[in-house]
Amino acid sequence: MDLFTPVRLGDLELANRVVMAPLTRMRSGRSGVPGDIVVEHYAQRAGVGLIISEGTYPNRESQAFAGQPGIVTEEQAAGWRRVADAVHARGGRIVMQVMHGGRVSHPELTGSRVVGPSAIAIRGEVHVGGGRKEPFPVPHALTTEEVEATVADIVAASRRAVEAGLDGVEIHSANGYLLHEFLSPASNRREDRYGGSSENRARFVLEVATAVAEAVGAGRVGIRISPEHNIQDALETDPADLRATYGALVDGLRPLGLAYLSILHQEPAGELVQELRRRFGGPLIANSGFGTVTTREEAVQLIEDAHAEAVAVGRPVLANPDLVERWAGEHPENTPDPSTFYASGPAGYIDYPTLVGLRS
Repeated sequence: MDLFTPVRLGDLELANRVVMAPLTRMRSGRSGVPGDIVVEHYAQRAGVGLIISEGTYPNRESQAFAGQPGIVTEEQAAGWRRVADAVHARGGRIVMQVMHGGRVSHPELTGSRVVGPSAIAIRGEVHVGGGRKEPFPVPHALTTEEVEATVADIVAASRRAVEAGLDGVEIHSANGYLLHEFLSPASNRREDRYGGSSENRARFVLEVATAVAEAVGAGRVGIRISPEHNIQDALETDPADLRATYGALVDGLRPLGLAYLSILHQEPAGELVQELRRRFGGPLIANSGFGTVTTREEAVQLIEDAHAEAVAVGRPVLANPDLVERWAGEHPENTPDPSTFYASGPAGYIDYPTLVGLRS
């Protein structure tokens, strides 16, 4: 296998195995509607095999960031249709990451309450916009009925995404957000069927994945997990419990026939990731994590060694709209500007130069 060759993930036909990782950029304003610069940002990066959008909220109480896009209203769906059309016009593929922020939020962002599996707050502060931070609030512990309603909201959002022309959806079950909060014994202290044992803590995620697959077709659905990430107090520090929980999860996912499993982990070729890959039984998108930048050499090696079917890349795609062309020709790369990652406006978003621009 070669990084620059086509690959099929479920119903998704990719021109190459470089995947744009979901990257929070906060450019969609108070309305959560993707506008002109968001359309341009994604269209510029259509040369990767697959774009996974930034995390997009499926209902109002799931918003986690100021400026985060949603897929709740008709206006938001129309904005995403423009994004999808622009990516497709340049020959690309794009799926939406559907993301419920859970307790990683604040009432100033959600407009109402903040929810989680249990009434346990995250230590620290949350950005609420305008450069302000507030302490994370104690979340409302979702009732069993509210858990079921949340599944329905995620399904409805996934339908809206596909109806808006996106090629599929990625279920966000990583990075300490709601679905991951259910998996972690530190954030999930429930005593009903969604808490306690490893199997119970995996149940909510499996119900979401099953329902979304039924709604839009399993071949259009991927899921992202981050075992051992230990971020935002979704701690997983007991190795035996970790393996039991994620084993139960991927064993439950296997019969669904999803398009892919994306694993964020610092050792994508390591024993844990490769065991989960085998038990999942489908394509793996590897991502070496937030701590280090994925290099061309690492991505090439992961594919050549058959440790994954594709590789998710973050900051290099952010700074290099034409990253696949640069990597294929071993050209120099632009350096990302971290000061613009979570800003507003076009700077550091749609103004990184391409090789064509540099030559002209």
